Amino acid sequence: MLEVEIKAKVKNLDEIEKKLLEMGAYLIGIEKQEDIYFTSPFKDFKKSDEALRLRKSNEVYYLSYKGPKLDSKAKIREEVQVEVDPRIVIILENLGFSQGPKVEKVRKIYSLDDVKICLDRVKTLGDFIEIETIQRYKETDEIKKELFDILEKLGIDKSNATIKSYLELLEEKKKGTK
Repeated sequence: MLEVEIKAKVKNLDEIEKKLLEMGAYLIGIEKQEDIYFTSPFKDFKKSDEALRLRKSNEVYYLSYKGPKLDSKAKIREEVQVEVDPRIVIILENLGFSQGPKVEKVRKIYSLDDVKICLDRVKTLGDFIEIETIQRYKETDEIKKELFDILEKLGIDKSNATIKSYLELLEEKKKGTK
């Protein structure tokens, strides 16, 4: 499945949340998430623009593969995610994978039609919005337009959007770059 996502740093999550409710979005849930990224003994995920992530979300674990980004305006990439037992870490480490950086956040998840909107408080990075959907029947360009329209309706300038992952943003912050 292709995930189509727009992410932007924001100043006031409460204001955005109010606008979302006015637009007819409804709260699905609140999750405390911890993401552990793995490095591979077989390939450099930074060079291949891929990721292998273990997410702990409210005591449930998911292993995700994220393929290379396919677009420069929105984050479009293959994503495969499966629920796993947390002992998967033992298997991965025995195969040579190493635990890398962690991303911690509290996420409020809203639904608006067939779009998922996440309001994230990311440890050490600040507040973000992620607007995403899975490509099903529509063309990617049509989906991107819908997502950017939602961003605009929420009063967020599309120039604030980034295709960088939280992991990439954390690494940039550690290096002191943007």
